[in-house]
Amino acid sequence: MSKPFLAVTAAALLLLGACSGDGGEADDNASEPIVVGISLPLTGDFSEPGKGVQQGYQAWAKIVNDKGGLLGRQVELKILDDQSNADRVVADYEQLIGKDQVDLVVGPFSTRLVVPSARVAEEYDMLFVEPAGAAKEVFEQGFKNLFYAAPAVAGDHYNYLAEHILALPADKRPKTIAVAAMDDPFAQGTAYGLRDKLKAGGLTVLVDEVYPPNTTDFGQIAAKIAASKADVLIGGSQYQDGVNLIVALQQLKYQPKLAAFSTAPTEPEFAKAIGNKTQGVLSPTGYSQDAPYPSNKEFVEKYTAQFGTAPEEDQANAYTTGQVVEAAVKAAGCAEQGACQQKLIDYVRANKIETVVGPLSWDATGKPQGAHMIQQWVGGEIKIVLPADAKEAEFIYPKPAW
Repeated sequence: MSKPFLAVTAAALLLLGACSGDGGEADDNASEPIVVGISLPLTGDFSEPGKGVQQGYQAWAKIVNDKGGLLGRQVELKILDDQSNADRVVADYEQLIGKDQVDLVVGPFSTRLVVPSARVAEEYDMLFVEPAGAAKEVFEQGFKNLFYAAPAVAGDHYNYLAEHILALPADKRPKTIAVAAMDDPFAQGTAYGLRDKLKAGGLTVLVDEVYPPNTTDFGQIAAKIAASKADVLIGGSQYQDGVNLIVALQQLKYQPKLAAFSTAPTEPEFAKAIGNKTQGVLSPTGYSQDAPYPSNKEFVEKYTAQFGTAPEEDQANAYTTGQVVEAAVKAAGCAEQGACQQKLIDYVRANKIETVVGPLSWDATGKPQGAHMIQQWVGGEIKIVLPADAKEAEFIYPKPAW
């Protein structure tokens, strides 16, 4: 992952590309850029995935601008660092919309930051497409302007895995579960969705721990899990907490038959961080670099050329967010505060939009109507193993020792 811009509170200007292309019909403000306001956790608890989201937005803006922009205008990203703080993210979007008068806004990373920032966007009647607010709480707020740009919400991320486990023969099926989840709506939503489906299918929950987002010492939690000898380990994690928990469990020589984490295994640094003992570790994903969707090949090629590595899920979700906004702007023929925003909202609500994670559509709450694939570390690489019609490798069970 490349280094973030040093001046993260300054505008990230991406005035790139030619003045013609397939960016849509030119409008009356062709000489002015379309400014997109974003607040991201570039420091603090969510900085690792936050930087990935930043890169996804940057890739989208560059690809759009290289084709002539939107409505014949270049796209400029104005990115502020919310420091993974909910109060700061509110102040950031107040500044971006109210003071800076950006044309468009898109969402930050994590449900904890999406909900308060979406409230600000709705107060200003702004379209709010977001890449990382997947917990059920997001869709219980009554937002009329919010859309989650991914295939499924947190509680449904592990549906394919739950179905697979419960379909195993009785003598091979795991019997017990240990859960450790960050006190975060997305992390808990993902973990609890799997926990509840397995519990309903007859498995017994032996450990169910919740820890604060700033937790670094997992000794006590790891000891409880190791003592339980649970067959299934479910981690409701972001990145560093997931790594720290695994390292603590490795030290105690705890070996689950199945280990599933919400996001940590998708990060490029994950394998090295846990001593390259990744074989069999599971994670849900809404994105594959090999997905056959028309825009995905271009995204992978151009992102890799821009940043030197292929995109992962966080980058893809941000890019998808850009694609949804782009489609709405082209259809509405406008991109500014005021009456235009309702046109953008109405378009997204009524249409299916093609993206790098497939065609997306939403219900009245902004919840996407799809499902996540299940990926697993196999032979040093992370591969899709479920569902069967999308698999790149065979499902490994039980998990080898780490």
